[in-house]
Amino acid sequence: MAYDLDQLTRDLNETLKQGQDKQKIETVRQLLAKLLTNQAFVAKTCGPHAEPGLHLMYEDKELGFQVLAHINEKHRKSPPHDHGESWAVYGQAIGYTDMTEYRRIDDGKQPDVTKIEETRRYRLNPGEVGVYSHGAIHAIDYPDKSRFIRITGTNLDQIWRVAFDQETGRVKRMGPQQAS
Repeated sequence: MAYDLDQLTRDLNETLKQGQDKQKIETVRQLLAKLLTNQAFVAKTCGPHAEPGLHLMYEDKELGFQVLAHINEKHRKSPPHDHGESWAVYGQAIGYTDMTEYRRIDDGKQPDVTKIEETRRYRLNPGEVGVYSHGAIHAIDYPDKSRFIRITGTNLDQIWRVAFDQETGRVKRMGPQQAS
């Protein structure tokens, strides 16, 4: 029997009960990659008949992690942003997502202004999974019809995060319920 969402969520719960350090998040990455080999799951969840939008597939009531399906109909390019005190694991299901990672190069003394520089750029293709730890600055760029599964350590709509305007250097603080 193919690895499915129920098995994934049980394995995630078991793994994350032990902590959310780098090693455990790597296990999350491996588990999501395993799920994405299930072509029936990918077709049902992310295929052409899947309803567009962001879908909460699972939320662990005890640990708070979420599994979400991003069924994107239109191209989108996000500004550089972080996920605050949460981590995120992105697994590409259909299409691709271009990922860009950044680091701050300023001294951090001005909370509303910063300088960031690109450190890495790559493409996630179907079956590939990327990890973004607490505070990691990244941007995503995907074409029409791109679809991915994202696992986060918590509900991102309930925590503070930041987005960065590369042209002005301004830092936008995003509170609960604000998207980047």
